[in-house]
Amino acid sequence: MNNQLRQLPQIQTLLTLPAIQDAVVQYGHDDVVAVLRDILAQTRAALLADDQAQLPEFAGPGFAAWVTGAIEATRAPSLVPTINATGIIIHTNLGRARLAPQALEAMHSAGAQPSNLELDLATGKRGSRHSHVERLICELTGAEAAVVVNNCAAAVLLSLMATAQGRSVVASRGELIEIGGAFRLPDVIAQSGAQLVEVGATNKTRTNDYAKAIDDTTAVLLKSHTSNFKIVGFTAAPDRRELAALARDSNVILMEDLGSGVLIDLAPYGLPDEPVVADILNSGVDLVMFSGDKLLGGPQAGIIAGRRDIVAQLKAHPLMRAVRIDKLSLAALEATLRLYRAPHDPVVELPVLAMLAEPLEQVEARAQRLAQMLEQIGITQVHVCDSVGYAGAGSLPDQDLQSFAVAITIPEHTAEALSTALRTSTPPVIGRISREQVMLDMRTVQPDELAQIVDAFRHITAP
Repeated sequence: MNNQLRQLPQIQTLLTLPAIQDAVVQYGHDDVVAVLRDILAQTRAALLADDQAQLPEFAGPGFAAWVTGAIEATRAPSLVPTINATGIIIHTNLGRARLAPQALEAMHSAGAQPSNLELDLATGKRGSRHSHVERLICELTGAEAAVVVNNCAAAVLLSLMATAQGRSVVASRGELIEIGGAFRLPDVIAQSGAQLVEVGATNKTRTNDYAKAIDDTTAVLLKSHTSNFKIVGFTAAPDRRELAALARDSNVILMEDLGSGVLIDLAPYGLPDEPVVADILNSGVDLVMFSGDKLLGGPQAGIIAGRRDIVAQLKAHPLMRAVRIDKLSLAALEATLRLYRAPHDPVVELPVLAMLAEPLEQVEARAQRLAQMLEQIGITQVHVCDSVGYAGAGSLPDQDLQSFAVAITIPEHTAEALSTALRTSTPPVIGRISREQVMLDMRTVQPDELAQIVDAFRHITAP
């Protein structure tokens, strides 16, 4: 056993050192003691594992720096900005949609000072937070009424709980989706207190299948847009207008969970597969639920739009308060929705749509620029190559986005080691590995982030 174990000091002894006393003044007694305990435990483990290990110089400046550095590390923010070089525009693990500057400014204003969140300025009486965005949503979608909650799963849960609790919900087997985090639509329906009635087959469901399932207990016909997967080949699905007519004739509600949801036609930008919310409502669907932080380009939110009488039920339901949107997200959502109105151009001003629509030659030019900058700091095994990006977050799953990436190899590092070094840099740079190369896709990298990427490589390759 290492004899130096007997020389490990007591914490009370360390607390008498002038540099440690300074740390107590700066950071507080409890935090300093906690770090000292941890350091002593690490030192003890090192001595037990290696007879040649040496004690630190406890009275020296290096030990004090170790203590203060450890404290600073525990106090550093956990949530930090990253550089998304994956090519996935709406990356769930990286926070989904980038917000427009107007949305960020609105959040700052709503958080920095009091606002009329629930005050009617005209009457001086209590108002509704939903009023700040309801008119905008109705204008942009053609809905009679709208309400917003904290995410789309909450929107589905609230909508079903308010309209189908204790009754049945008819849904196609081919649309019983699982979303991120292993949350499944049948489980959400069960939590709402409704009973799921499955109809059709995985690949084929017809209007008649819904009709046969309707009985006195039926409250809702539920469609779910399969935004995160595709079934191809021998398939069939009912036309929404047929389902809407069936729902009207049967006196039940037709709902659709769009998942992502867009407010404008993306077909001019080569993305034809995502239905526009206004078109869904125009086809006769009574209630539509969709996300705010996907293709809409705003903050996390679950938007519910449709018939006035159904939305009124939702607003009055007790669950509404539990899932309501907070003031910062509401402010960002209002600012985002306003960018869909003239004279604004959402494809220019909303980062998500701008990245989707950016001309390929601009992406390539950015890739060439980064490659040149890396070569200038001595990284020679770098080249620009074709790449494929995606919308992400379950949006447009089979729609590839042509892109360009910068492929980097550093002989002193494996691709995994280089990827880890980039991921742990400041700020973290998140790319992907392909054929033992680190790939940085420029579809999702902004021009002002190139210098930060180069700085990360400069630190990684420094002697």
